[in-house]
Amino acid sequence: MTFLGDEGRDVLVAKGILEGHLTLLGPRASAGDFFLGPIYYYMVAPWLWLFRYDPVGPAIMVGLVGVATVWLTYFVGKKWFNAATGLFAAALYAVSPIVIIYSHSSWNPDVLPFFSLLIMYLLFEAFQAKQQWKYFLLVGFLLGIALQLHYLALFLLIIVCLYTFFVEWYSSRRPHFMITIKRYVQMLLGFLIGFSPFLAFETRHGFANIKTIFSFIFSGTLQQKSYETGATFFGTVSDVFFRVFAKLVFYYPSPDKYHNFSASQLQLFAWCTMLVTIAALLGIWFVKNKRVVLLVYLWLFLGVFLFGFYKKPIYDYYFTFLFPLPFLIIGNFLSQLLTFGKNNKQRILSVGVSLVLFCGIFVYDLSGMPFRYIPNHQKDQVKKISAFVISQTNNKPFNFGLISKGNSDHAYRYYLEVLGHKPITLGNTLDDPERKTVTDQLLVVCEDITCQPLGYSLFDIAGFGRAEIVNSWDVSVVKVYKLKHYTENGK
Repeated sequence: MTFLGDEGRDVLVAKGILEGHLTLLGPRASAGDFFLGPIYYYMVAPWLWLFRYDPVGPAIMVGLVGVATVWLTYFVGKKWFNAATGLFAAALYAVSPIVIIYSHSSWNPDVLPFFSLLIMYLLFEAFQAKQQWKYFLLVGFLLGIALQLHYLALFLLIIVCLYTFFVEWYSSRRPHFMITIKRYVQMLLGFLIGFSPFLAFETRHGFANIKTIFSFIFSGTLQQKSYETGATFFGTVSDVFFRVFAKLVFYYPSPDKYHNFSASQLQLFAWCTMLVTIAALLGIWFVKNKRVVLLVYLWLFLGVFLFGFYKKPIYDYYFTFLFPLPFLIIGNFLSQLLTFGKNNKQRILSVGVSLVLFCGIFVYDLSGMPFRYIPNHQKDQVKKISAFVISQTNNKPFNFGLISKGNSDHAYRYYLEVLGHKPITLGNTLDDPERKTVTDQLLVVCEDITCQPLGYSLFDIAGFGRAEIVNSWDVSVVKVYKLKHYTENGK
């Protein structure tokens, strides 16, 4: 499991919730200076309590949700297509290295695949249920949950609204606007309930986050494409389309592993991947239930198309709202091959192609299984380092700082708190004019090899004042420094 700053922040907040400090604000979004809703913290809290404040509890929760997503992929594949599709899709989903990487650590986007697939399934069922309003209400509620997990769930919201409109048009050959509006209202009501914690915070604080989000969208930030990534709109769309299938289903190597392959091997791999993908997408067209066809195409093509408007680097976890979809598409193609052919020879050949293709993908994905490598034991390392820091405080109050190129100090602060020696957080001169938050000692953890704690600009260190190094130690994979206030001639 990963246990760095983000994971430490989550368990710190969850610990506070268990101690009665409820919150209506979630993690900070990576795209801009605004925040998500708090739902993930409340998902984490009971698992943290169940495992006696060991951060492994929330990671197990994510792992179990990942297992549930495997089952849900089978279930939806069986309902939308057939049992063979469900089995193929679930089997490939279960061994996809990218899926596994985002299924064994506690992080808010990691549970989105389950919610996105559940939303799409319930939306599909809503149009053939007797009490449709319950389904639309539940779809809206789950959208409110999903939007608190990651703002890319906005793509889901757009897809859901368009599918609702087009299904009505397809069913009656002309849109019934009043019926469609009624369904939108039902989903909106459910959404307001699911999104209510975040809305409550916004109401109390003058809609600060919503204003920031709109400013982010319309102030030109999203238009600075060439400045941010140098990619064009259609360049981004084609890249995302390729990665959704190539990396998720076929384990196409990431750029840092290109050196293991020749240029011709990579090109052949890419062409084969796209050939199977295009054939699978064409196979969807021949599915008898056209509502399934519409939903799959809309979910995929609109979801990929919308990435063209995103103007910053696109990471693999951004695809979590799409994770199960390419497996269902490929699974349907493999199941169609099982029954393809007009005579016995053709059918035997197509069955052989289907099974060979499935086994090839399955075994190759197994070769990329992240559990084949030695674990980094991040959680245990952080606990060990934190325990050592405490041992050097002489059981007295202390300030704490972390020097790192990209990590935050929340994971260390969590264990320092859990182990019973919470550091004093330095206050600024406005909040602490008498500098009562400054103690007699500062412990600094350095994750950077070229660490120089004296004169470092981070406020957790600079705010301590002029200091001198008393001692330093190599602990696990870091260096720990102990500083005290500078005095002349040791006085």
